Amino acid sequence: MTIKVSIDASGGDHGIPVTIAAGVKALGSFKDLQLTFVGDQPLIEAELSRHPVTKLQSRIQVVHATEVVLMNEPPAIALRKKKDSSMRVAINLVKSNEVDACVSAGNTGALMAISRFVLKTIKGIDRPAIMGRMPTMTGHTHMLDLGANVDSSPQDLLEFATMGAIAVEQTESISRPSVGLLNVGEEDMKGNDKIKKTAELLKNSELNYSGFVEGDDIYKGTVDLVVCDGFEGNIALKASEGVAAMMGYYLKRAFSRNWLTKIVALIAMPVLKDFKSSLDPGKYNGASLLGLRGIVVKSHGGANADSFFMAIAEAYAEANAKIIDKISTQVAKELEKNE
Repeated sequence: MTIKVSIDASGGDHGIPVTIAAGVKALGSFKDLQLTFVGDQPLIEAELSRHPVTKLQSRIQVVHATEVVLMNEPPAIALRKKKDSSMRVAINLVKSNEVDACVSAGNTGALMAISRFVLKTIKGIDRPAIMGRMPTMTGHTHMLDLGANVDSSPQDLLEFATMGAIAVEQTESISRPSVGLLNVGEEDMKGNDKIKKTAELLKNSELNYSGFVEGDDIYKGTVDLVVCDGFEGNIALKASEGVAAMMGYYLKRAFSRNWLTKIVALIAMPVLKDFKSSLDPGKYNGASLLGLRGIVVKSHGGANADSFFMAIAEAYAEANAKIIDKISTQVAKELEKNE
């Protein structure tokens, strides 16, 4: 089976040089992958010529787009006025079934707005959610919503949990992944009314619900999937990135203080590299816009080639697992059961 993915080649902070390099790496890693690069065709072809792609030509397509969605552009402007943007054209290819998934490092708000407008939501899903991976002591966990919705209802959170559990099960090969609900404490009496109502819905669902989890449980790897409103989820995501950056800053400052600490740093270099790698956000790059009638993966805007490759790998895994079909089937069952 061939997996086809469109790449918003012009999107993100670095655009074509990064997306092309990542795409070439992905084509070398996944032999059944085909990529369609969308953006300024002359620039894309010029960049491709700098890479050893002779043997990959049959798996590469280029689609020209005349516009680019800027990183600070209001979603409404991107949606209404830039209908030939690389982002919009790449998503259109998913809509027309010419590709199985789309990857973009562009403006998150615009990507969600355009994706929702073009692809629509799965029947029975009210709102799409953003799911990403977070580093833990045991590897990584998944978390949603990471910022698409800041006023989610208990029913919304149940839908997020259902979609997330299916995605984790299919892409990570985890049977019945454990689901935790982010809260200010583990005790049943903790939390506001929305959290308590959501907990009841999760307890009565067929999900493998483990109960409340606190903020530190995210990084302990207590559960396979953490469910929360996008307001809390985005704060947790940004906080973790900030803590990682702060730790790196203080370690660098401590080891460069004098000649003795510099010698210690040289001795500790293998340990420091492993530490940096474990907390590198790029390793976990690639957030899924779940709930749409098509696969869309959001890369970090400042991703380098290795990080953007991870986003392509996520899109490949989701397309290979046919998660849209599986989410649609499960949601349809839930709707039928509640009728």
